[in-house]
Amino acid sequence: MSLDIQCEQLSDARWTELLPLIQQYQVVRLDDCGLTEVRCQDISSALRANPALTELSLRSNELGDAGVHLVLQGLQSPTCKIQKLSLQNCCLTEAGCGVLPAVLRSVPTLRELHLSDNPLGDGGLRLLCEGLLDPRCYLERLQLEYCNLTAASCEPLASVLRAKPDFKELMLSNNDIGEAGVRVVCQGLKDSACQLESLKLESCGVTAANCRDLCGILASKASLKELDLGSNQLGDAGLAELCPGLLQPSSRLRTLWLWECGITAEGCRELCRVLRAKESLKELSLAGNELGDAGARLLCESLLDPSCQLESLWVKTCSLTTACCPHFSSVLAQNKSLLELQMSSNKLGDAGVHELSQGLRQPGSVLRVLWLGDCEVTDGGCGSLASTLLANRSLRELDLSNNCMGDPGVLQLIESLRQPACALEQLVLYDIYWSEEMDNQLRALEEHKPSLRIIS
Repeated sequence: MSLDIQCEQLSDARWTELLPLIQQYQVVRLDDCGLTEVRCQDISSALRANPALTELSLRSNELGDAGVHLVLQGLQSPTCKIQKLSLQNCCLTEAGCGVLPAVLRSVPTLRELHLSDNPLGDGGLRLLCEGLLDPRCYLERLQLEYCNLTAASCEPLASVLRAKPDFKELMLSNNDIGEAGVRVVCQGLKDSACQLESLKLESCGVTAANCRDLCGILASKASLKELDLGSNQLGDAGLAELCPGLLQPSSRLRTLWLWECGITAEGCRELCRVLRAKESLKELSLAGNELGDAGARLLCESLLDPSCQLESLWVKTCSLTTACCPHFSSVLAQNKSLLELQMSSNKLGDAGVHELSQGLRQPGSVLRVLWLGDCEVTDGGCGSLASTLLANRSLRELDLSNNCMGDPGVLQLIESLRQPACALEQLVLYDIYWSEEMDNQLRALEEHKPSLRIIS
């Protein structure tokens, strides 16, 4: 059984009502509920009385060090069998981390710990690692995003990786560990027998030089399925160092995030070899890179290769124009694996949308989700999309937010959406301005067609 409450300020009466449930349920999530240290003694007592608990989430509550200490005391009961604990954004500081080693020693069932968005600092991280290194700790997944960590935290983390063969996930995004820190983490992984599945280093100061270290990890860790390197200035040179690891027969990476990494069309050449060679790669984000139409053309050539099995591609804010749309149209018509395409914030215009629509109208199109927000689409482009909605049987979600359409364009979409032949299930129209009459028609359409959700 699950108790799942989010974004609700809990009155005293409501709290009294919930306490018996906290003592009974297997999963308890009280996220962003305005909880403070005052409620933590109650929580601690309830946790001691609940041997069935396997998951506890108290994300985004201002518990503070004292409140977290009380909660963790409740988990140190001999009958506690918790497996997943989230204390993300709970105002835990280095001063409150002293209790972590004892907790990690005394709760051997704990497998997943989320401490992101807490200012632990390097000192707090050292205390955490002291507990993680205990032989009685069997943690497998650790999230430490936005924790004010520096390169000084990386040697303790590397020691944990070396010591824990069951470690599967490490999330360090948005910590300034820099080139030196990343190198130490990679060395720890290289020395470790752990079967890591997910490594997230978004906005960590990863450099092109680090890509050679990461290349070795990709080659040696067949277990690695997800690698997030977004918002690091790798450049084309870094990508060239990374790709040989991706091309190794042992690499089975499924998800690769390279958004805002300073990659250009030149870097796409290396990546295209990977797309053609690795059927395991399913998700790729290149958002926020200056690929241009030349880079898009190279990507599309790879997507047309039958050996490419990519399912999701993000090319948002990549300096694309109408000129790349015939290439994407061919992909939409012929590719049998691509299910999700994010093209928002590119100057595609009505002409570009018309080209994409032609591909979507082909009987072989399988795309299910298409984002075209902020693509300079006007009422004229809505006509092409409206006819596509009637001809296409696969598309389920369409985002047209922040485009220049008004009542005439929205009306064309409504007329198609009304038809039983239209299979779309979700239309997103944020920051589109229409009249009250058009708003009434949209609401009436949702009532008439319960399978359709319009978000605006």
